[in-house]
Amino acid sequence: MLRWFHALMPKEERFFELFARHSEAVLAGAIALRAMLEGGEAVQRNYQTVMDREQDADDVTREVLIAVRRTFITPFDRGNIRDLITSMDNAIDQMQKTVKGIVLFEQTEFTPEMREMADAIVKCAQLVKEAVPMLKSLSAEATKLSALTEQISQLEGRADELHDIGLRALYRAHVNSNAMAFFVGNEVYDHLEKVVDRFDDVANVMHGIVIEHV
Repeated sequence: MLRWFHALMPKEERFFELFARHSEAVLAGAIALRAMLEGGEAVQRNYQTVMDREQDADDVTREVLIAVRRTFITPFDRGNIRDLITSMDNAIDQMQKTVKGIVLFEQTEFTPEMREMADAIVKCAQLVKEAVPMLKSLSAEATKLSALTEQISQLEGRADELHDIGLRALYRAHVNSNAMAFFVGNEVYDHLEKVVDRFDDVANVMHGIVIEHV
C-alpha cells in the first residue's frame, strides 16, 4: 500500500536541475584544466577558473544534500542521489588538487601524454553532462545511459595507458639528469589519472542506478 502511495505522490524534480548545474561546473573546470596544460601563461590564466568552478560545484553539492534530507519523495533512492552528487563532486575536487599541484611546483611545460589525458578528462565531463538529463527518464534512456558510462570506462582505461607511457618516457628522459623534473612530472601524471578515475566512479554510480531502477 505504501509503495502505491509513494508512486502517486509528486516527486521533487529539482534534483535534476541541480545535477545539470553541477555537471556544467565540472565541464567548465575540465576545459580550464585542459587549457592550463597548453603551458606558459595559460597556467595562471586558467588556474582561477578551475578554483571558481570547484566552488560552484561545492555550492550545488551542498544544495543537493540539504534537499535530500528535506524532500519527502525523491526521484530515485536517496542513497543513489548522495552517491551520484558526491562522485561528481569528487571529480572536480581532484581537478582542483591537480591545478594546485601544478601551480605549487611552478610547472609550465607539459608532455603530449599529459595533454591527451586532459583531453580524456574533458570528454568524460562532456559525457557526464550528456548523461545527467537522461536520469529523468531512466526506463526510456537506460540503453543510452549504459553506453555513455561504458565510454567513460573506456576513457579511464586509455588514461591509464597514457599514464604508463608518459611516466616511462619521463623516467628515461630524466633518470641521469634531473630527479626533480621526474618527481614533479610524476605528480602531474598521478593527479590527472586520479581525475579520470573519479569520473569512472561517476560512471559506476550511474550504471548502478540504471541496473537498480530498470
